[in-house]
Amino acid sequence: MKATYKTYFVYYVLISSGFVNAFEPISTTIVVGAGVTLGLAALGRKIYNHLHESCDSKWIAFNSTGLKVALDQKLFGQHVASRVVQKAVTGFMNNKNPKKPLVLSLHGWTGTGKNLVSQLIAENIYKEGMASSFVHQFVTSTHFLHSSQLENYKSQLQQWIKGNVTNCPRSMFIFDEMDKMHPGLIDCIKPYLEYYENLDGVSYRQAIFIFLSNAGGEQITQVALDFWKAGRDREEIKLQHLEPALSLSVFNNKKSGLWHSSLIDRSLVDFFVPFLPLECRHVLLCGMAEMSAKGLKPNQDVVNQMARELVYFPKSEKIFSVNGCKTIGGKLDYYT
Repeated sequence: MKATYKTYFVYYVLISSGFVNAFEPISTTIVVGAGVTLGLAALGRKIYNHLHESCDSKWIAFNSTGLKVALDQKLFGQHVASRVVQKAVTGFMNNKNPKKPLVLSLHGWTGTGKNLVSQLIAENIYKEGMASSFVHQFVTSTHFLHSSQLENYKSQLQQWIKGNVTNCPRSMFIFDEMDKMHPGLIDCIKPYLEYYENLDGVSYRQAIFIFLSNAGGEQITQVALDFWKAGRDREEIKLQHLEPALSLSVFNNKKSGLWHSSLIDRSLVDFFVPFLPLECRHVLLCGMAEMSAKGLKPNQDVVNQMARELVYFPKSEKIFSVNGCKTIGGKLDYYT
């Protein structure tokens, strides 16, 4: 009997459900039929593997150029963060034998682009982007809410990371709202960030860990403000102007989630990435980009009106946007 497309599809469904693997040959009198079944089973597995995300180069492939273009076109006012992220991720992904996982700690006020950068990294490593089954996001206010459950959280987090890295060494873990995390919790993952070749037979060296935090925003803003008051170009600010004070501030801040953390003490965070507060000119760029993303024709007058009605600080100078680009999407819906 000639197998039709419909027949193949039925076998695909059976295989993906685990039924075909449960079939056993009844007798040698149906060997031909069994051969057809096995052939269709093999084809079904190929179809399943083609459609179902797996931990291989078909689904995981780093696009360095894509990341650079995305950072240039979608991240505004963050020349320091953009350069650090591009070089750090590219260097790590091109290293066939990294000595430890990549650990990035992103810091700055809300709306400055921390979540966006995490998304852009994921989109240029995983075919499914943030929807990939190998990208895992933890939000403190959702996943680690109760201090009374601290020991349970530690155990669950360790098991979750170990299980997912065992499943796919090239896994990414994003921890949002680190400034709200209970002190000491994040230290439970310290062994996975170390230079060990493996732990209990599992290697974590190809994984990526990203921490997002508002902690350190004051120090970053003060540097940006000092440059502005001195009449210096914002683009003159370099990582060395910010990172030493930032890491020290985060380490000594009880609300940072990394307070007195062994991750810092053991120098396991590869980069503390500062996100500068955004000026009105950056908000305007965000507005134009948002209109394009919504399928609207960019309208400078509309974006100008929206930007004028945002809140800026300090009160006297009104240089930086309080919410950065965070509320722009909703604001544009109102003005358009």
